[in-house]
Amino acid sequence: MGNGNNDRRGDLAEGVGDRVGEGIKAMASADEAGGAVAGQGMDASLAPDTGRRLNSKEKVRFAIGFAMVSLLWAAPFSMGSGVLLPQIFNTLHGVSAEAALGTMNSIGCVFALVANVVFGALSDMSRFRVGKRTPWIVLGGIIGALGFLMIIQSHTLFMIIFGWCIVQVGINCLIAPAVAVLSDRIPESTRGTYSALYGASQVVGQQLGNIIGSSFIANIRTGLIVGMIIFLFSGILTVLIWPREKSAANTVVERTWADVGRSFIPPTKNSRDFYMALLGRFTFIVGCYMIQGYQLYILQKYCRLSDDQAASTLKIMALLSVITTILAAVVSGPLSDFLQKRKVIVAISCLIIALGMVFPFLMPTATGMYIYAALAGIGNGCYMSVDQALNVDVLPNAKEAGKDLGILNLANTIGQVIAPGCTTLVIGIFGGYRMIFPVAIVCLLAGTFFIMMIRKVK
Repeated sequence: MGNGNNDRRGDLAEGVGDRVGEGIKAMASADEAGGAVAGQGMDASLAPDTGRRLNSKEKVRFAIGFAMVSLLWAAPFSMGSGVLLPQIFNTLHGVSAEAALGTMNSIGCVFALVANVVFGALSDMSRFRVGKRTPWIVLGGIIGALGFLMIIQSHTLFMIIFGWCIVQVGINCLIAPAVAVLSDRIPESTRGTYSALYGASQVVGQQLGNIIGSSFIANIRTGLIVGMIIFLFSGILTVLIWPREKSAANTVVERTWADVGRSFIPPTKNSRDFYMALLGRFTFIVGCYMIQGYQLYILQKYCRLSDDQAASTLKIMALLSVITTILAAVVSGPLSDFLQKRKVIVAISCLIIALGMVFPFLMPTATGMYIYAALAGIGNGCYMSVDQALNVDVLPNAKEAGKDLGILNLANTIGQVIAPGCTTLVIGIFGGYRMIFPVAIVCLLAGTFFIMMIRKVK
């Protein structure tokens, strides 16, 4: 889902957090982004919804809430898509596990895209007494839990995939209004810190999900129940921790569905660099997800590890990845500010991940995958902390920042839709997993090329 950009000096959390923040704000509506821009004339230390400064208790509650909401959706998501469901597909008779996983991920991403736009718009236009965001955040967690429950009760591929699509709807019903809280309730001067917590918690949650999921690889039903429970309480705990949202019952709703439709119209003027950034992000996502979404199968079918060995290896890979990701993000963000360079660091991050993929291609062993995980973590950390800053720099029209950043984020979703199909196609053509690594490397090199073609950013 994105990362951000703002404070140029200050501590490390602000340096990384501002890049995380822009990505998160890109997930919100164009009106919210425009509101943030328009609000620059007011005191940046005041909360937009109350017009006053946050007190110490409120700051802590918001910080814990943003970290928790990110962690509690990312962990069960990764448990399901990265470990438990791939293992279920291995047990279905007469079904290609790779094709099933690719189909699930592709269809699920389409549901995610639509749900994000729809629930973001619905929360913008809501007028509930408990606030316009709160009910949707709670509902999202409940829907996600129902999706897991459906998977638990399913015995056919169709129903499992349908259940996962419900999970995707729940996730986006949860996060679309949750990230909009940054614009609604957090002072502009401190959004970077809260954004950093959200982004870092997402990375930790994804890897934690891999670790937890791997622990239940021999007892998948129990693992799915754990994921369901986490989802069920994700939204509820978040809104209980955050300071109570003010009533929206008397709010004048200015946004319409026509505005939502216009958010899909791409820019056409002075937009060359914008499309270079979009293509760079798209090819980056395709290259990464060709491997990332199939790690369990790679360990089992390419590295020839048993289920227990694959689960243990996946845990270690997750730990390596989360450590190197966070370290790289902490270093590369401030380094980008100091050097005043964006595209070079983003391009280098693509090359680092591509280098990591060389090792399992040459070494089909757990060691090869450990090296890949460590280097991919470094590359992702660099990319996470700088890419959104680069994207903001190439926007053709600041007045349409929210819309255009949202279009750039479509590259994430579309890339995740296409990547599983590419992996399945390569496996079908070459009869194994080995060649997915060079194909993914080519995608990352293409991403490097497109990023370096950007003219107005160093």
